[in-house]
Amino acid sequence: MNAVVLDSIGKSYSLGAVGVAALCDIDLEIRSGRLTMIAGASGSGKSTLLNLIGCIDRPDSGRLVVAGQDIARLSDDALSDFRVRHLGFVFQNFNLIPVLTAYENVEYPLLLANASKGHRARRVSELLDAVGLADKAKHRPGQLSGGQRQRVAVARALAASPRIVLADEPTANLDSHTGAAIIALMRRLQQEQGVSFVISSHDPQVLAIGDDVVRIADGRIVNVCRGLGEREAA
Repeated sequence: MNAVVLDSIGKSYSLGAVGVAALCDIDLEIRSGRLTMIAGASGSGKSTLLNLIGCIDRPDSGRLVVAGQDIARLSDDALSDFRVRHLGFVFQNFNLIPVLTAYENVEYPLLLANASKGHRARRVSELLDAVGLADKAKHRPGQLSGGQRQRVAVARALAASPRIVLADEPTANLDSHTGAAIIALMRRLQQEQGVSFVISSHDPQVLAIGDDVVRIADGRIVNVCRGLGEREAA
C-alpha cells in the first residue's frame, strides 16, 4: 500500500507578472511504513513537494492521493481537518509555542483533534517518555537545548497518531551529532509506531539511513532509489 501517490503533478508560483514552475510532471509513489527521503539542493522543489504532500498547498494540475484520500475532493475546511487527523509535521526551526511547556506543546494537536483529557494525558506521557524527555515535561522551549526542542517537535508530530509525518530539513539547525540522534529517533519511532516518515534533506548523513531516496532537481524527479537495491529511473 502507498502512503502517497502523485500523478502528473504540477505546481507554479507567481513572481510578479511571471509564472515560475516549481514542480513539473511529478509521478511518484511513496510507500507506507517507510522512511522516505526527498533529496535536492536549495530551490530544487523539495519543499514545494513536501507542502503538497502535507496538504498545506494544492497542486495546479495532476492527481494527489494522501493516506488514501484524493485531495482534490476535499473543501478547505475538510482539508484542515484531514491534516489534523492524518498528518504530523516537524520543522527545522522547531516551531514550538514558546509560552507552552513541553507537555502542552505535545498535547496541542490532541486538543485540536478533540481528544479526551484521559487520552491526552496517556498519549503525551507515552511520547515524552519515548523521546527521552519525561523529566522535561514542565520545561518551556527556552529552557531546552536545540536537540531537546526537536525531540519535543517529533513527539508533537506523532501525538494524534498520524499516518504520515513530514519533516522539512529537521537537522538543519542542529550540530552533526545531535542531528544524527534526531534521525535515529525518527527511525526508531517509525519502526515502533508504523508511521510513514517523509523527510526533505540535502545532508548525506541523513539521506544514508532512508529506506527510499527520491532525488529532485529543477522541479523534476531525476531518480528514485528504493531500499534493498531496488532502483527505478523516474
